[in-house]
Amino acid sequence: MISVEEALGLILENIREIGFEKVDIKEALGRVIAEDVYARRNIPPWDNSAMDGYAVIVNDVEGASKENPAVLKIIESLPAGYISESKLKSGEAIKIMTGAPMPNGADAVVMAEYTENDGGKVRIFKRPEKGDHIRKAGEDVKDGQLVIKKGQLIRPSEIGMLASMARSIVSVYQRPRVAILATGDELVDLDEEICGAKIINSNTYAVGAQIQECGALPILLGIARDRQDELEEKLRLGMNADIIITSGGVSVGDYDHVKDVVKGLGGDLRLWKVAIKPGKPLAFSILNGRPMFGLPGNPVASMVTFEIFVRPAILKMMGHKKIFRPIIYATIKDDLKKKENRRHFIRASVQSDGDGYVVETTGDQGSHMMTSMIKANGLIIFHENDTAIKAGDKVKVMLLDRSFEYRKDAGY
Repeated sequence: MISVEEALGLILENIREIGFEKVDIKEALGRVIAEDVYARRNIPPWDNSAMDGYAVIVNDVEGASKENPAVLKIIESLPAGYISESKLKSGEAIKIMTGAPMPNGADAVVMAEYTENDGGKVRIFKRPEKGDHIRKAGEDVKDGQLVIKKGQLIRPSEIGMLASMARSIVSVYQRPRVAILATGDELVDLDEEICGAKIINSNTYAVGAQIQECGALPILLGIARDRQDELEEKLRLGMNADIIITSGGVSVGDYDHVKDVVKGLGGDLRLWKVAIKPGKPLAFSILNGRPMFGLPGNPVASMVTFEIFVRPAILKMMGHKKIFRPIIYATIKDDLKKKENRRHFIRASVQSDGDGYVVETTGDQGSHMMTSMIKANGLIIFHENDTAIKAGDKVKVMLLDRSFEYRKDAGY
């Protein structure tokens, strides 16, 4: 067996980014941008008002107060989207709306709250400083500036910036196609009759959902029975994908044929067995130039090994720079014991307690117990060299999501 770090390092050094494609920005959310994006114009494109109010010449309102207001003639009302053709002269003001370009001659905006409209005149009760409430041209982005770097995750804010620059199409890393194959005579699919000692093929759908959560495209190859010819036929179909994942058939049983079939197809087995629980019989190969993962058949072991080894590989292939789940420290509520030699990833529920985090196990940790996975939003990392954790200790937890219970005393 090799360590988690050795296995992860070996896998990731064999993962390469895939190609690019151009997509509409409405489809770009969550993708990784594959080009440097430079501004084609200033943002804002011109000086404009940051407030509803009055564009004025500061010298005209010197000493203005509630008791002694400055009175100016209103020569125009200027909404956003229009440019004034007037040049402001001493003694004049232009009523202006937020976002409207600043009129010629004006050097400040007085907020509407400090004014009173009196027919064709306005009373000013507070003198602004020169430049008050004016957004300068290029204040946010200057023409030619690098605004989004290649490799950056496209979030709603990046979508907004692309739209601000009139970019309707953007280059992004492609989404890998990930073929999933379940193996075993005992399996039946969702729409098949369940009889005798048969069990439902849940792994394909759980792992498929994990692939979708990464942003990749799952391709379901169905079930291969425990016959080498059928397994070979299904794997040949999977060789059209970017990544291949099998579930089951990688242990040491009489009917665990995956390793032999992969070798027969010219595959290069790079690792088998990792010092981890659940999920020791993990296999990683290169088949027809494609990474291939052999996940354990037990459903929880399959999901946990996906999180630790497959998810980072998929994200790296998609151009992501941050490929690992967040790790936090939390105070544990349980006493835990184990033997040495294997690193345990224990299903757990993490909550915020206002000052930090608390964590507790979610029940039976058997590799077949999906109920404890459903309750989990994190995995406690119980190091291979440790044998005991006591309630009250700080432990490392890998977050699977951030579904923390709302607490009034937690806040933001």
